[in-house]
Amino acid sequence: MMNDFKDEDFENKIKNEDVSVIQFSASWCMPCKNLIPIMNKFSDEYKDKAGFYYADIEDGGINTGSAAGIRGVPTVIIYKKGVEVDRKVGGAPESHMKEFLDKNI
Repeated sequence: MMNDFKDEDFENKIKNEDVSVIQFSASWCMPCKNLIPIMNKFSDEYKDKAGFYYADIEDGGINTGSAAGIRGVPTVIIYKKGVEVDRKVGGAPESHMKEFLDKNI
């Protein structure tokens, strides 16, 4: 299960974790909603390798999303010790998301 993300988590958690995966989304976004169960599955599958977070760009993750230059949702960004290493913009089938995660985690 993904953790709910708040802006203060970037300093407190993301910068300290070896690998973090944040799904930037919005409550009104249907592709974002479709991605949630896929990301929840991967958060269980990769639980020993990365922290997984859900950030609503209009709520708890508004400042982090702005700082990351989020222009479209969903956007999934992988961070290593708080430094962005890759991002995937737009909805993606489970197989594409798995390739993206395997490449970066």
